[in-house]
Amino acid sequence: MGDRGNRTDVPPPRDANVRRVMRAQRSVDTAPELALRRALHKMGFRYRVNLPLPTMRRRRADITFVRWRTAVFVQGCFWHACPEHRHAPKHNAEWWWRKLDDNTRRDRDTDATLLRLGWHPLRVWEHEAVEDAVYKVVEVLAYQGHPRARRLDQGAG
Repeated sequence: MGDRGNRTDVPPPRDANVRRVMRAQRSVDTAPELALRRALHKMGFRYRVNLPLPTMRRRRADITFVRWRTAVFVQGCFWHACPEHRHAPKHNAEWWWRKLDDNTRRDRDTDATLLRLGWHPLRVWEHEAVEDAVYKVVEVLAYQGHPRARRLDQGAG
């Protein structure tokens, strides 16, 4: 099997440095994800990490509160086409735009499926301050009935 597996549509990297950088990209345990997990854990929240989603076994949430039916996704600005930081790739631009559009389409499909199942999907951008991301998570968990989140949410309001 080659470097790109069986995917013949993937263009070859421009050079060895680009290949090295792209291979080093983490899909789990990224710095923003770890910071959010640490902050939530410090506040007493317990959660599952990198858990497959219901009915979508190949898709995973970064942080999952199973009992409270809440799935948190920490989005990378490049990979999920952040509206604030989206930039046009220069090399293999057509392929990259298609890839990024597919990613955002898959995100919307995942959210719609979770909502149909009674789950609450929450997307947090990597550029958001940890405090802001924690606030969003607590707010959603309070809405879902989590007692600790309700106490914290009422204390802030």
